[in-house]
Amino acid sequence: MLCHITEVKVRYAETDQMGIVYHGNYAQYLEIGRTDWLSALGFSYKKMELEGLMLPVVILNINYCKSAFYDDILTIKTTLIKMPKISIEFDYEIKNAQGELITTAYSKLVFVDAKTRLPRQCPQIFLDQLHN
Repeated sequence: MLCHITEVKVRYAETDQMGIVYHGNYAQYLEIGRTDWLSALGFSYKKMELEGLMLPVVILNINYCKSAFYDDILTIKTTLIKMPKISIEFDYEIKNAQGELITTAYSKLVFVDAKTRLPRQCPQIFLDQLHN
């Protein structure tokens, strides 16, 4: 389905004493990829939240294949798995500048009404944009 590519440069603060990216930082890289994916479609988390829609992560699976290091340029490929309904699902691949696979991941987020905190249908405007 729809995919988007984002590049990030590993900052020193994201690494451990050995210069290797700390495993917990990969969730942030995935969020960067996901928000850039949304932005490329013309949406922003901030605007959606102001309009009363939240997208909490309910599942996050990360597979670590190879280490990433300080100053590496990482390419995050974010791919929509299927058309969203109440939830939206993504697959991710993170590669280094040499094209080596660093990480694969999967996330599932649920559309939630900010006031009621209950799940809701994906907004039609979002679906319409996916079909364009």
